[in-house]
Amino acid sequence: MTRADRIAALKKAAKERILILDGSWGVMIQRRGLDEADFRAERFKDHPGQLKGNNDILCLTRPDIIEDLHNRYFAAGADISETNTFSATVIAQDDYHLDAEAVRDINLAGARIARKVADEWTAKEPDKPRFAAGSIGPLNKMLSMSSDVNDPGARLVDFDQVYQAYRDQIRALNEGGVDLYLIETITDTLNCKAAIKAIMDLEAEGLEKLPIWISGTITDRSGRTLSGQTAEAFWNSVKHAKPFAIGFNCALGADLMRPHIAEMARVADTLVAAYPNAGLPNEMGQYDEQPHETAHAVEGWAKEGLVNILGGCCGTTPEHIRCIADGVKSVKPRVAGERAKALRLSGLEPFELA
Repeated sequence: MTRADRIAALKKAAKERILILDGSWGVMIQRRGLDEADFRAERFKDHPGQLKGNNDILCLTRPDIIEDLHNRYFAAGADISETNTFSATVIAQDDYHLDAEAVRDINLAGARIARKVADEWTAKEPDKPRFAAGSIGPLNKMLSMSSDVNDPGARLVDFDQVYQAYRDQIRALNEGGVDLYLIETITDTLNCKAAIKAIMDLEAEGLEKLPIWISGTITDRSGRTLSGQTAEAFWNSVKHAKPFAIGFNCALGADLMRPHIAEMARVADTLVAAYPNAGLPNEMGQYDEQPHETAHAVEGWAKEGLVNILGGCCGTTPEHIRCIADGVKSVKPRVAGERAKALRLSGLEPFELA
């Protein structure tokens, strides 16, 4: 199946059923009890500084673990599995002193592993094709907010640096064979827009066009992203990208995320996606919400016609995904409504001129 065929199959499946994304990678990797040697292998045995905790590098040093996790999520019912490249940019990987060559290799390997496993599952179950989403995560540096409380204009990076970091990641993910891009866990809309511009520029230069899924993060009960936008303002900021899907993930459990998903379902003219945490972390930083509890909550969203794609973020496991997939398998996906044409802009709040 060519990539064009896979994209057509993805869009067809989205019209027929609620699609299922995989769950948390961090919690599953932590359960492996890996040590420093697992993150180094032969290639990085003499690398300065600690590498343990850099989960993305496991695409190179323990690809068997990454392949197994893709398999476990597909077996649980996921239609889409993300590449293990959440922090695979030169900016984020600078914390581990990794250079651009290593970062490119992480993205290529992550995409190729996801592609291989997705193709194997599609061959086994051709009536349920599987897809690989290139994970493009947030950075540890923001463009919209100061890095110094005493200097509102202070920034650790500029737009061009963020743009170039994402551009390099996107090119490698595309080359590795992903079916779509997932710009996720967005706390800063300007960082997100740098990633969007990188995709659009690469496409204009001849890179194969892929669907874009954009997933923001409402950081707390204020109902805003970390850079201050409401759900509708966030949508107004990124709708020019004509995304395949828009939604939210992380930070909140399903109960607290619901009103923001409902708001996005009201305003967006494309697929709406949600992958909440397994509740909020306890005092030890662990997630206690059981698979049936998460599944029950998001099944309600599906029955209300709010969503097209569901999955899990922090604390969720293959069993959470299995319960979600089972709970919504007979529920029809949301149908986007029509909105009257108007000039819609955004700052922190949306602005509409009818």
